[in-house]
Amino acid sequence: MAETVLQINKLTKNFGKLCAVNQLDLEVKRGQVFGILGPNGSGKTTTLGMLMGVTNPSSGSFSWFGEPSTHFTRKKIGAVLEHPIFYPYLSGQKNLELNAMIKGANPANIAKVLDIVELSARKDDKYKTYSLGMKQRLAIASALVSDPIILILDEPTNGLDPMGIAEIREIVKRIAADGKTIILASHLLDEVQKVCTHFAVLRRGKLMHSGPVDEVGKGEETVEVMAYHDDLSVLLQEFVGSATIKKENGIFQVMMKDGFHSQDLNKFLFEKGIITSHLVTKKKTLEKQFLEILAEAH
Repeated sequence: MAETVLQINKLTKNFGKLCAVNQLDLEVKRGQVFGILGPNGSGKTTTLGMLMGVTNPSSGSFSWFGEPSTHFTRKKIGAVLEHPIFYPYLSGQKNLELNAMIKGANPANIAKVLDIVELSARKDDKYKTYSLGMKQRLAIASALVSDPIILILDEPTNGLDPMGIAEIREIVKRIAADGKTIILASHLLDEVQKVCTHFAVLRRGKLMHSGPVDEVGKGEETVEVMAYHDDLSVLLQEFVGSATIKKENGIFQVMMKDGFHSQDLNKFLFEKGIITSHLVTKKKTLEKQFLEILAEAH
């Protein structure tokens, strides 16, 4: 069994009457790339803030490496929560040297972390000449300078162009391949699917789901169909998206093949001249459920 590096029990944070994080239970094991997925305002940043000791929980608890959070345990964690302070007129290299000094980290790590975030070629250029993507990569490098066991990233691709997003994702994968445990907050399902091994979904501070990422595509949709037509069962079998068809109390339950949805079935029947009297998606794919949750805050 992999070692549990983070255990969260009933963690709660209230700001006045607003409950930002509500009775959160989570477990992250060593070597996982753990995504915390949720729309803006779902409590992701507040949760990370509590884990890093930036803000205190209202109730509940959490432990790192099986012990309560202390200054010593936090030294094993590198975090990019908001933009770190870098000096604009100093080079990337010099900024990291200062960072290493402040953290008491070994300056010998700097060359390696610059390599990981692909900034070796630009290390002697002033910070102010860096693009947004490069600034974000330097922030990740600064979190890695003390060679932490865990890396925490809050919305690492926010505000970046598609190329910058792709670069950060590749870097996250590379850091994970190096054996580090990563906890990453995001409002993009796509991002979590591409880089994470496990994830949790938050909605208004509550945990909606937790599990491995490869479960997301599973769980096909089931659609209930009724129509006044004698050959409905024959036609439902002709529909390419039907996996299995059952009839219960005069209603057909059509389990969809992967990637097919109720609108595809409706269109098929409509083209055959059948207007359904009842067409309801009973069970949604996880992906569809998450996309609906993520769309809520926009």
